[in-house]
Parts: sequence; C-alpha cells; structure tokens
Amino acid sequence: MSAALDIGWGIALPLRALEISYSRSGGPGGQNVNKVETRASVRLDVVRCRELPEWVRPRLLEALASRLTKDGVLIVSSERHREKGQNLAAAMERLAGLLREALTPRKERKATRPTRGSKERRLMAKRRRSGAKRVRGGALLDDEDG
Repeated sequence: MSAALDIGWGIALPLRALEISYSRSGGPGGQNVNKVETRASVRLDVVRCRELPEWVRPRLLEALASRLTKDGVLIVSSERHREKGQNLAAAMERLAGLLREALTPRKERKATRPTRGSKERRLMAKRRRSGAKRVRGGALLDDEDG
C-alpha cells in the first residue's frame, strides 16, 4: 500500500490524515469470526484535516453531508473479505471513490420544453385513461320512477 491515498484532482492524502481501526466482522464464519478482527474502518476528519486544500473542504462538507457524523467525520468500513489487508484496501478504495465523486462538478441542467408530439401523446393517454374509468363506472340509474 502506498504512503498516500490518491483521490484525484492533484490531491493525495497522507495515511497519517486517516484513522484506521479494525473490529470483528458480523455474519457467519464459525469460531474464527468471534476472535479475529477483520473489519477495517477508515475515518477522515473532513473538518480538521489540514492536508485537504481549502477549496476542497466546503465541497466535501456539502456533498457528503448525509454521510458525515455530527463532528464532520467520514467513516468507511469494509468486511467483505476474510482478510484484514483486503478489507483495508477495499475501505480505502471506497473512501477515495466517495471523495472523487464528491469533488466532481455536477452538470448544470439545461432547461428544455416539451415537444408538440409529447404534449399530444400525454393528452391522448389522459383521454384513454379517463374513458376507461368512465366505462368502469357501472350502471347509472336513469329511471327515477323506481
């Protein structure tokens, strides 16, 4: 594993900026699962990380808001593999992917207008649907002598 996590945009986070911990994985696995700590968790304190350039921090805080703890820490875990090293590599790759995705600028939506054909198709579908519902209404009592 390299000494830094490359997240693109010319940014490489040194491993000292990350907090790595291990814990027991859940799920089936026999006796071994109860004694071996193979789940890898990687934490990045987005708010206090000095290694992040200043322009990056606000973008990450906005884009990853739903994934951050109250203190602004991003936690990524992996327990897919049975080996500690593979889980650490998977967690680091997921973290790098999340950071890359958060820094990728969103495409601005271009306003468009519906075509005449699409309007006509929509209105025809509404007429067909209302006709089907009208037929489904059942017998109406026209005879008031009854």
